[in-house]
Amino acid sequence: MTTSSDEKRSGSSTPDGDVVSVYERPKGLRGIYYHPITQVVMLGFVCFLCPGMFNALTGLGGGGQVDPTTSANSTCAVYATYAFFAFFSGTVNNKIGAKRTLLLGTLGYALYVGSYLQVFFPFVRTCIILMSIYSAINIHPDAGWFVVASGAILGVTAAFLWTAQGSLMLSYCTEAQKGLFISIFWAIFNLGAVVGSVVSFGQNFRSTTNGVSNGTYVGILILTILGVTIPLLMADPDKMIRTDGTRVVVARHPSWKSEFYGLWVAIITDPMILLLFPMFWASNYFYTWQFNDYNSALFNIRARSLNNFMYWLSQIAGSLLIGLVLDSKRLRRRVRAFSGWTILLVMTFIVHVWAYYYQRTYTRASIPTDAQKMDIYDPQYPAHIWLMIFYGLLDAMWQTTSFWLIGAMSNDTNKLAIYAGFYHSIQSAGAAGVWRMDAVGFSYMNIFLSTWCLVVAGLVFAFPMIYLRIRDTTVLEDEGLIQRDQELNIKVKEIGMVEVEVDESRKELP
Repeated sequence: MTTSSDEKRSGSSTPDGDVVSVYERPKGLRGIYYHPITQVVMLGFVCFLCPGMFNALTGLGGGGQVDPTTSANSTCAVYATYAFFAFFSGTVNNKIGAKRTLLLGTLGYALYVGSYLQVFFPFVRTCIILMSIYSAINIHPDAGWFVVASGAILGVTAAFLWTAQGSLMLSYCTEAQKGLFISIFWAIFNLGAVVGSVVSFGQNFRSTTNGVSNGTYVGILILTILGVTIPLLMADPDKMIRTDGTRVVVARHPSWKSEFYGLWVAIITDPMILLLFPMFWASNYFYTWQFNDYNSALFNIRARSLNNFMYWLSQIAGSLLIGLVLDSKRLRRRVRAFSGWTILLVMTFIVHVWAYYYQRTYTRASIPTDAQKMDIYDPQYPAHIWLMIFYGLLDAMWQTTSFWLIGAMSNDTNKLAIYAGFYHSIQSAGAAGVWRMDAVGFSYMNIFLSTWCLVVAGLVFAFPMIYLRIRDTTVLEDEGLIQRDQELNIKVKEIGMVEVEVDESRKELP
């Protein structure tokens, strides 16, 4: 049964001759609730309160700990399990639906934050027995195993959250709005890390030590738990109508076999996605040097907290600025794609040449764990915090452009879910490797140089993909999974026609 808001208003044709059905959008408060921007804002707040708090903790360097080794191993576990499950998370998203996948994805974040705490804190007793939060690495050094185990569980749930996020964010907008929607989401999401950083900075403003207090973890944990409730309040994707009146193409909920086959079809029908894999690999790789080998290595906790705050605040500006370029109505989509690529190339060399100037002055051996580190009142501090600001700008521009390129390849929710899974799987594999390198003591310079090389390689490989694949509009031929469905339907119809012809010929026989 359909409501008046779901009634078809008219039909229109694309330049390629495809007929597009246009529906009337709901009015009043219902129209506000079901507006795509409203839902993307709610999606942003899910990530504001869950991944945003995780980023606030990670951005402190070492998870806010004096010894960053346990946190580095835990973060390695996060990305290792994330990399494996993200590759298949698109199929899970298409099978159980994006809203359920998003809810499932929020559950691991509170467990991870709580693993740093001292007190026993029961969390969702009806869930698996591991979903109880206790012990603190600050007070109980032997509890490091639990922090690492929590990281591994978080990697599984995070894969589901980010795949659902990418699928919803890119399918709710029209082609002309993709940069805008990505920017809105990225700004709200990073505001979560900003708020988490403010909590940390306020808690540790009078501290000149190298580790955070338990109160910081408590504040971040409370915010994370709130994020679990928001997916329950979001609209069902199958009821969403875009601002141009077109319906959101929801997942078909096919068999598991069909969906795993869809992974193969997505690559075969659009192999250009492979050229984005180096860009995906680099997209979380650079965090290790920024947070552990720069922020944690050089600064005390007060300066680290302020650096963290400015880093995530600059990400809001970075995502909005690159979004204006990628959605500019004055430029064709191909021109916008090349413009975004050029901006990333320029920013890459600015920040890495700058960072190399600092990195050559220190090593792991020159900065012992108990060293008196740089404070916010030191004369050399202002120049160092500006580097963190520029790194934040580059990070936001990199992630926003990566999502925009994925979105430019398709409008099919199912295909976007698979591509989002690829994105997060590849980026997490890279992150897992570099966090482990940091945990076992690779030199700061080697990690930094590998980061620089990978970022440049990501841009080099992405260039031919942009040149050969990005068009000014997405046409039906670009929708590999839709084509697969149509081909199957055509085959069924052809079989039916053959059977009818056979029956007719039999009637003519004496």
